[in-house]
Amino acid sequence: MFFQRIEDLRIDHDLSQNDIAKILGCQREVYRRYEKGTRSIPVDFLIKLSQHYNVSVDYILGLTPYKTIYDEHIDNIVSANKKD
Repeated sequence: MFFQRIEDLRIDHDLSQNDIAKILGCQREVYRRYEKGTRSIPVDFLIKLSQHYNVSVDYILGLTPYKTIYDEHIDNIVSANKKD
C-alpha cells in the first residue's frame, strides 16, 4: 500500500513528518494522515514525493517493486527485445 511506502521512504531518508509536510506545503497532521492511509494523497503531492525521493509514482503506489523505471527490469526488457 502506498502509505507504507511513503513512510518507509521518509524513514530511509532520515526525515520527519514535519520535514515532508514542509516540502509538500501542507500541515504535519495532513501528511500524517497520508502515511496512515486515512486521507488520499493528491496527485500533485505524489509527483512531488516521487521527485523528492527519485522514485516512480508507480513505486509509491505499490504497482511495482522497482523504485524507478530505469531499474533492472527495464534493462531486462530491452535485452530481451534485442534478442528477437
